[in-house]
Amino acid sequence: MTARLIYHMCKLEEWTIAQSTKIYRGSSQDRKDGFIHFSSGTQIVGSAAKHRAGQENLILIEVDAHKLGELLKWEISRNDESFPHLYGDLSLDAVTRSCKLELNEDGMHVFPDSWDLS
Repeated sequence: MTARLIYHMCKLEEWTIAQSTKIYRGSSQDRKDGFIHFSSGTQIVGSAAKHRAGQENLILIEVDAHKLGELLKWEISRNDESFPHLYGDLSLDAVTRSCKLELNEDGMHVFPDSWDLS
């Protein structure tokens, strides 16, 4: 699988640090697992529901996968689907945009309509 755009969610404070250093080192879970977890556009809503439901102050990051080189590996994970994993730090040069994710009344994240997550 070779999606050009991939997605990651992180806490606002983690993203603030990354913006000041120009490097995102991943969440505490990413560091424990040894890679930064990403999802394709079709997977990100499910990933948010499974791993981040009800969490406030999250940032959605869109990344150009082609800028990550050989450190990006597509590996089988949930539901036997192939997910992108970055084995290294994320340079902010690869980030195309980001936005804060709001929660709806059910505690689910509302993704921006202007982003094509197909």
